[in-house]
Amino acid sequence: MPVEGKSDMERIGLFSEMGYVTIGDKYKSLYMRPFNEAASKNRQMLSEGTKTLSALQAGYFEPQFVRIFEGEAYSNPVQLRRRYRMAESKKNVGKAFLPSNGDKLPCGIGSYYGTIGGSYAYFSPQLKSRERYIPPGKNFYTNPGKKGSGFGYANLTIGEQYPHEPDDYEAERIQAKKAQAEHKRLLKGGPFRLNLYPQEYFDSNPYFSDKPLPPVKKSPPKKPSAPPFIPSSPAKKLGGMKGGTFDPYPSYSAEPYVSKQSKAVSTGKEGKVFHPSSGPKSRPVTSIVTLNVTR
Repeated sequence: MPVEGKSDMERIGLFSEMGYVTIGDKYKSLYMRPFNEAASKNRQMLSEGTKTLSALQAGYFEPQFVRIFEGEAYSNPVQLRRRYRMAESKKNVGKAFLPSNGDKLPCGIGSYYGTIGGSYAYFSPQLKSRERYIPPGKNFYTNPGKKGSGFGYANLTIGEQYPHEPDDYEAERIQAKKAQAEHKRLLKGGPFRLNLYPQEYFDSNPYFSDKPLPPVKKSPPKKPSAPPFIPSSPAKKLGGMKGGTFDPYPSYSAEPYVSKQSKAVSTGKEGKVFHPSSGPKSRPVTSIVTLNVTR
């Protein structure tokens, strides 16, 4: 509990205030704090700036130009191949193999001149003795097939001709009708219906109701309407006799005729009539389509 001021309980609601890590350090405001403090201390790294590409060595990392194959002599590939063949020829034991004579060519068809061996008995053109050929017995003969498609022609198929069966008109509909009647005959009673089957709240037909309709209300008798109002005589048209007005003739007024005074025409110093200047005049305007095309 501090000696002066409020207690810890009153200030932060604790019996004793916890200790701090930085006790006695000066407070540094983060408002004007630089982003990188190390950049503003000691001497910084300064470069000489970018160098343009030129024939000098100043624009490269190495102090001198380094060759890829430095100190390597020029080699002739043709000379290297000759040296390799000479080195390989020294490995031979004797001289090169040469055949005694050249290839012999045959003189014509059936000639064996130039071949390794002579003629063979297997390819001799002499005929060999053969036994007499005895032909086998005759095959089973049948009558040739009769021409025709088989439909409409008698005695063309292996078996008897198929009997003709008439095709009734709408045979499928008649058979389906008989099968439906036979199915209804085998049914016992009506279809099974469960009274506990859930139904929808709203019926599919909004005008259907199980309750009987109330009796029809009789409309009250109509009252006879009063005859229309017809004036005694039609309105009179205005004419020379003044028959359609309230007064036969207008009242007389003794009002003298007085002409209106005309305004004085304004003139300039020279005595000419003053004419006002005309308004702004219109001028041709380029349409929006033409401006977009030109742009």
